[in-house]
This record gives sequence, C-alpha cells and structure tokens, in this order.
Amino acid sequence: MVAENNNKEVKLSASMENNNKKESNIHLEVLQKEPAALVKPESETPKGLYFLSNLDQNIAVIVRTIYCFKSEERGNEEAVQVIKKALSQVLVHYYPLSGRLTISPEGKLTVDCTEEGVVFVEAEANCKMDEIGDITKPDPETLGKLVYDVVEAKNILEVPPVTAQVTKFKCGGFVLGLCMNHCMFDGIGAMEFVNSWGQLARGLPLTTPPFSDRTILTARNPPKIENLHQEFEEIEDKSNINSLYSKEPTLHRSFCFDQEKIKKLKLQATENSESLLGNSCTTFEALSAFVWRARTKSLKMLSDQKTKLLFAVDGRAKFEPQLPKGYFGNGIVLTNSICEAGELTEKPLSFAVGLVREAIKMVTDGYMRSAIDYFEVTRARPSLSSTLLITTWSRLGFHTTDFGWGEPVLSGPVALPEKEVTLFLSHGEQRRSINVLLGLPASAMDVFQEQFLQI
Repeated sequence: MVAENNNKEVKLSASMENNNKKESNIHLEVLQKEPAALVKPESETPKGLYFLSNLDQNIAVIVRTIYCFKSEERGNEEAVQVIKKALSQVLVHYYPLSGRLTISPEGKLTVDCTEEGVVFVEAEANCKMDEIGDITKPDPETLGKLVYDVVEAKNILEVPPVTAQVTKFKCGGFVLGLCMNHCMFDGIGAMEFVNSWGQLARGLPLTTPPFSDRTILTARNPPKIENLHQEFEEIEDKSNINSLYSKEPTLHRSFCFDQEKIKKLKLQATENSESLLGNSCTTFEALSAFVWRARTKSLKMLSDQKTKLLFAVDGRAKFEPQLPKGYFGNGIVLTNSICEAGELTEKPLSFAVGLVREAIKMVTDGYMRSAIDYFEVTRARPSLSSTLLITTWSRLGFHTTDFGWGEPVLSGPVALPEKEVTLFLSHGEQRRSINVLLGLPASAMDVFQEQFLQI
C-alpha cells in the first residue's frame, strides 16, 4: 500500500514560533523520501491470526509521539541505518507489529501476522532541531510533520500498527516520530517496546523480553458481569458542550505544576475534608480532582448536568495472578466517577479527591474481569459525552530511550487524540513537575487558566 508510491520527495511545511518568542516565524520544511520502506523482522516469525484481548479492543486509536535526539559526540549520519537495523531485530520479538489489523471470525480486531513490515520513512528538515519550538504542548500542525501518517487509509484496518519516521536536522540532531495503534500496547508496553528497540540499537540484550500471549485475558465462559460499568454510560449533553467546541477555536495549552504548586494544591485538596483518611492525598488524586473540577467550571456546565471522569489504572499487579513481566498488550482498565456538575464545583476540592480515590479503589481483579466480560457481551465502547478522560504518562520512562545518541533532549505527544482527553506528563529537573496538557474552547481556556493561577 505505502511502498507503491512513486519515487519522489514530498515537501511538508508548517509555521512555528521560535523558542525565543520573537514575532518572526520559522518556516519548517520536511522532505519525506519516498517510497516509504517496509521493515520486516530479520528472521522468520510466527504466522496466522494473533489474538487481541477485550482490553485491546476499546482503544484502537493512533498515538503519535516524537523523540528528539542530539549528541555532542555523534552526528546524525548513521541514525537511519542504526534505527532501521535495530527495528528489524526488535520485530523478531514484537512480531505482531509487522502484521496488519483485520477482523476475526468473532467480529473483533485481530492481527494477521503477515510479516508485511513496519512502514519506515527517512526525512530531512531545513532547520536546526532547537528551532522546532516548544513541544511540551501538542501541536499537530507542526509536530505532525515529524511523523508519518498513512493519509490514504479509509479506516483503522488500513493503518499499519506502527509507522516510524526519522527526520534529520541541520544541527546533527534527529527526531524519531512514531504512530502506534493503542490496541497493540498501552503506555507501559509501548515504553518497553521503544526501550527494547534502543537496547538492540546499542548492541545490548533485551532487559524485558515481551510476553506475547494475550489469551490469558480471554473473557470467561459464560461471561460474568459483576460490576456497574458506568464508563460506558452515555450522558446527555444538557449544557451544549459540543456546540461550544464547534463555535469556538480549540486552544491547546500546557500547565506546569511544579513541586511548590503541587504542594499548595494538595493542601487545598485536603481542606474541609471529613472523608480523606489521614488528611492526605496523592499527587494524582489532587491533580485529577482539580482538573476535573476546573474544566467543569470552565465549560460552564449546568448544575444538573452529569459529568464523568475516566482514567486508566494499570491492572498488571491487580490481576490475580498478576500479569507476567513484559506483558505485550493493554494491561490497563478504565475506571470512572460520575456526579452532577453543581455538586462537583460547589463542594470543596476534597470532595472531588474522594471521588477519584473511590474510582481507584474500585479496580480489582473482579472489576477488570467483569469489564472484559462486559465487552464480550455488549461490544460497547466507553462514551466520552460530558466526560474528561485523563491519561497519565508521568510515570512512563520514554525519556530513558537511547538508540546510541543518549537520552532524548525532548519527547512528547504530537496531538491529543480527542477533545475530552487531558494528558499528564513528567517535566523538569528529576521529572518531579507535572505538565498538564489539554484542549478547550477559547473562552473556557481563559477560565481554566484563571483557576490555575489561583492555586
């Protein structure tokens, strides 16, 4: 599909602000060399259909990330060759990534292990890497030039599980841009894949070989739905939130919660609290509660409007027995909390913290297996109406990826996958600060920023 393109160069361009905030814009041009290559495993791998669990089925969205590398000791001349060779090696271990998605006889997503290969693109930029600006906030118009999208794909089945692009910059640095289908792995699995790829590029053995058998998360027979799975509940949009998003431009901003701000937020989060044992809370609880509450206020939801919080909990250690080390698949489950907007915004922050805490406690082996069985019976997908979906990358080790040029000087997402998604990223010295990335209609973003400044 991709490899059949004519042998030509495609010029991509976008304007971006320079790091120094000058009024003049830098015009980034990226030349993608075509045809794209298909990188196959360097030795034969298993064929046939590869099972995806019900935890994989619900999140077949493309996640785009970039990793910026710059070494004082080593230029970018060998970057393409080294990364490409290591990719063919790592695909022996992660062989389903070189296949293609299809539909199983049961009507579910599965992988046809064809060894077709990962789409790999070489590219060159017309500027230095430090001129691509601040990537701590998603910027699909600009950063999207550093990943390879299969634009002719009509549906998710026509998009390879992984595409890779290496873009060389004039300063000797380079960017690795990845498009990866979330149904193949969650954040932990993706981190282990990219880090394994880097280890092979440096001639090292894999620290964590993947455990590929996802049938350990097969639905029970007969299925047992033992929990109330409100993550799938469709909430009526009484407040016309979707209309607000369509009328106003969506702004994407990054809010940095440094250690001092996190400390202040935790104090606020435990004030007037009768429900928080020990009068303390975690950073995640405080941040999630604040963002949910502040976003609800910013969108001016009606008092009787139901609002839902969704976030993923890593179930690897919560399953009984625990998932094997290196489990190559989604080991996360969505948990939730629902309440009326008026109650959320009028009660103290500690109330929202309590709701977040209860949602975390809800995730047990029984809850997760019930969620697996729920999908088996209903084939339902979580609804995002009147919902905030928080994705946490702050504990993932993407910043430790090393292909032989040291750890990335910057790494992050190209875009937020949906308007309801907010992303938590670690940031700063010793990665103790948290960057909160979100998109809101312009008027709502102003209100959110005011609440942030009041902490």
